[in-house]
Amino acid sequence: MVVLSQPALDHYPLIKTCKPATTFFTGVPAIDLSSPEAASSMVKACEEFGFFKVVNHGVPLEFMSELESEAIKFFNLSQSEKNRAGPPNPFGYGNKRIGPNGDVGWVEYLLLKTNPEITSDKSIFIFQKNPEIFRSAIENYVSAVKKMAFKIMELVADGLGIEDRNVFSRMLSDEKSDSCFRLNHYPPCPELQALSGRNLVGFGEHTDPQIISVLRSNNTSGFQICLKDGAWVSVPPDHSSFFINVGDSFQVLTNGRFKSLKHRVLAEAGKARISMIYFGGPPLCEKMAPLACLVGEGEESLYKEFTWWEYKKSAYKSRLADNRLGFFEKSTAD
Repeated sequence: MVVLSQPALDHYPLIKTCKPATTFFTGVPAIDLSSPEAASSMVKACEEFGFFKVVNHGVPLEFMSELESEAIKFFNLSQSEKNRAGPPNPFGYGNKRIGPNGDVGWVEYLLLKTNPEITSDKSIFIFQKNPEIFRSAIENYVSAVKKMAFKIMELVADGLGIEDRNVFSRMLSDEKSDSCFRLNHYPPCPELQALSGRNLVGFGEHTDPQIISVLRSNNTSGFQICLKDGAWVSVPPDHSSFFINVGDSFQVLTNGRFKSLKHRVLAEAGKARISMIYFGGPPLCEKMAPLACLVGEGEESLYKEFTWWEYKKSAYKSRLADNRLGFFEKSTAD
């Protein structure tokens, strides 16, 4: 991605924030995956924030650093070389455009399958330089993160008091799980210094449609979450830990007890941000509806039953900031 002149930034969304983007929120729950309190702490965090940080997660640090190194090598290729791995369909390389419906951001990315393997028709161009090293780095990282995600799902089930502790993890571990993996690169934007308190949007506000998202980034800030009161806060970067986002599907499965996390990324003036996200999704044919054991006595299901494929199709037609779940909520007349 080339550095653009200030007038060219008019083609990207700009926002004015109440607080400086470098003012960090100190209330992010940090959960030790080895702690006996992990299960209850996760449920509390999902209810309060739809978000938490995981430490002592068991994913080797070398897997994280090796993949970051290989990702930087790819994004440092010439634009013409990177373009050979695109346009995304939706897998492959994308630049500036986010989805098919007009959203743009100060970002370039790679979107890859994770089930059953990461190959696609764009793979020969994605892995054109040192293919074995880059592919191996992704496979090692994704495999380790999947195991961690399955464990988190089981602990959350325990914390909710669900007898079948595999009820969530089974959807992610299924051989037909519709999960994916994304590498995002947000180049530095020196022109930001002349924007007079405005911020350049790297990735606009949205929720993730899947069950959970597992995020890891380098030590560059820019990631923000929206709290219950509507306030946007910046999350302190931590390159050795993982951040877990509740997705739309998890909100449905818990009948709204967990809220999917609205989040965004703002560009930085002097340092690139690299993030890697595993999106844990169910099989396409999976029927999504609140679990009966999580609908209290006298309560009603807040959502109509739908398949993950139906929701995915609907989400693909929407803009980033749209309330995609609105189409699947039950009205009082239902």
